Amino acid sequence: MIGILLITHGTLGESLIQCACHVLNRRPAQIAQLGVSAQDDPLDLLPIARRMLVEVDHGEGAVILTDIYGATPSNIATKLLQPGLVEGIAGVSLPMLLRVLTYRERDMATLIQRAVSGGCDGVLHIK
Repeated sequence: MIGILLITHGTLGESLIQCACHVLNRRPAQIAQLGVSAQDDPLDLLPIARRMLVEVDHGEGAVILTDIYGATPSNIATKLLQPGLVEGIAGVSLPMLLRVLTYRERDMATLIQRAVSGGCDGVLHIK
């Protein structure tokens, strides 16, 4: 199973995990989150993120989900990426997270494609 690490601003990552728990009626395995606040030094958070990545990756790789590309959480994630083993996706949302949780038993390429499409397909104009 592919592990999941959310690196987001504030408590967004934990809130998304809690929402996923509500939808799934359980807390998924091999998932963690690291919240980044304005006063945090990214260099201090990098070793913490590395440890968390080791905790969620049980040998099949991990995906890191961040909120805004180019912001501190995604910059931390970028330092952890290893193509094919540790992949990253920016723009995390609940639909994206649910897709990741649904497809994490498959290969990394399928997971990434489904996660991105889940994020895009989850944006709708409600009429």
